[in-house]
Amino acid sequence: MSQDPGKEGYLMKIRHFFIAALLSISLPAAADFTTIAEAYELALSDVRVPATPSSGISFKVCDECEMQLVRVTPNTQYNFNGKTYTLKEFRKRVFNIRDRSSTFVSVVHHVENDVVLAVSVFE
Repeated sequence: MSQDPGKEGYLMKIRHFFIAALLSISLPAAADFTTIAEAYELALSDVRVPATPSSGISFKVCDECEMQLVRVTPNTQYNFNGKTYTLKEFRKRVFNIRDRSSTFVSVVHHVENDVVLAVSVFE
């Protein structure tokens, strides 16, 4: 009692062929992506906020990692709980945080220009 795959088997083979063809077309396209920015989510205890608008921010991306310094510019955006502040006001708010190990900071780093685009603290 063997079944003849007939039309259903033929259609299944066509579907598999088209899926394989689409995958082979999409794989080279995936290689064309370039990383423009990287975002890090860090504990505030692993971050040193910049002193001036044209200085740098230091942070560690892991416990074993060395601190790295990345340049900030006057265009860097500083956010605290969803609101944007000047660097001076941002620093005041950050320095008032008591529990720095459980407060998270997001740092968005533009890889090509090697500058920080945004720093966000969520308390």
